[in-house]
Amino acid sequence: MNGGGKWPSRLSRRRMLAITGVAAGLPFLPGGSAAAVPVYRWQGVALGAPAQLVIGHPDRTRAAAIVRGCLAEVTRLERVFSLYQGDSELSRLNQTGRIDRPSLDLLRVLEVGQRFGALTGGAFDVTIQPLWQTYRDHFARHPGSAAGPDDGALEAALRRVDYRAIEADHRRVAFARDGMSATLNGIAQGYITDRVADLLRDQGLDRVLVQMGETRALGRHPAGRPWRIAVAEPDSGRPGETALAIDNRAVASSGGYGTRFEPSGRHHHLFDPATGASARQVAAVTVVAERAVVADAVSTALAVLAPDRHASLLSQAGALEAIVVGADGAKRRLAAPDG
Repeated sequence: MNGGGKWPSRLSRRRMLAITGVAAGLPFLPGGSAAAVPVYRWQGVALGAPAQLVIGHPDRTRAAAIVRGCLAEVTRLERVFSLYQGDSELSRLNQTGRIDRPSLDLLRVLEVGQRFGALTGGAFDVTIQPLWQTYRDHFARHPGSAAGPDDGALEAALRRVDYRAIEADHRRVAFARDGMSATLNGIAQGYITDRVADLLRDQGLDRVLVQMGETRALGRHPAGRPWRIAVAEPDSGRPGETALAIDNRAVASSGGYGTRFEPSGRHHHLFDPATGASARQVAAVTVVAERAVVADAVSTALAVLAPDRHASLLSQAGALEAIVVGADGAKRRLAAPDG
C-alpha cells in the first residue's frame, strides 16, 4: 500500500497515463477527422497537480459553467481527504486519533479501504502512513543513503498499522491504537474522479474524459471512437507502445517509480504492510475497471501483492483487466474471467 504526505507526489505518478489523439479545445482530431460534437477542454490544477476535463458539448459557455461546478466539488472533497491541508478531515483524524460526525464521503472511502484490506489480506492498508513517515524521517537524516530504516524503526511503525483498528460509523471515526494515522492516497483520487464523472453524467453528458488523479471515460470521444489512453513506460515516464481503447471505463496506474526515497529506487512509497519494506516484485501496474475508485485500489494492491494472487484479486474486486510490468521488465496482461 502507498503512503504519502501530499497530493502532488501522488498525482505526479498518475501522469503515467497520457491521453492520445485529443485536440485541445478544437472540434477536429489529428489526421483531419471531424468530431460529431464540439470538444471543450479544461486544463489546470486540481489536488495540487495537473488535471483535465475533456467534454463533448455544443455550447462552450455552458460547458465552462459545468466545469466550474465540478472544480468546486473537487475543492470540497480536497478538504476531506487532503494530507497537506492541516484542517482537512483526514488531517484532523490523524492529529487527534478521532473525528466526530464524519462526512459521508470520508465514511464511504474508509469503507472501500477496509473492503480492500479484507480482500487483500492486509496488503492494501489505509493506515500505512506511519511507515511513510518513518521512511521520510530516515532519509531526511540520511539523504542519499541506500540503507533504509533499521528493523527496530520498522517494527515500531508496523505496530501502528492495521486497517482493522479503524472504528467508523456515522457518529465518529477513531483509531483503536495510539499513534495510528491514515492515508487515502490509494483510493481518494479514484473516488474524486468518479464523483466528477457522476456529476457530468447527471448533467446529461455522455462524451467525457475526466483526469483528476485517475482517468474515467463516459461514453466515447466526441468523434465517435473510443478514448485512447497511452500507458507510459515506468523507467522513462514517456508514453510507450501500449495503448488502451476505453469507453465507459476507468483506468489507474501505480508503481514505485513515483516517489523514491533514494536514487536507486529500492526504497519507495509502495510498502508491503507485512514486512514494512517497499514492494519490489512489480515495477508498474495499470488497471481497467468500471469505476475509478476500484481501478485505483486494485492498481495499488497489485503493486504489493505477489503475482500469483493478481488474477484472483482482479476477479474478486470486479476489475476488468490489468497490465503488469514485473521488476524484470516482463509485461503481462490479465483479464478478469468475465471481463
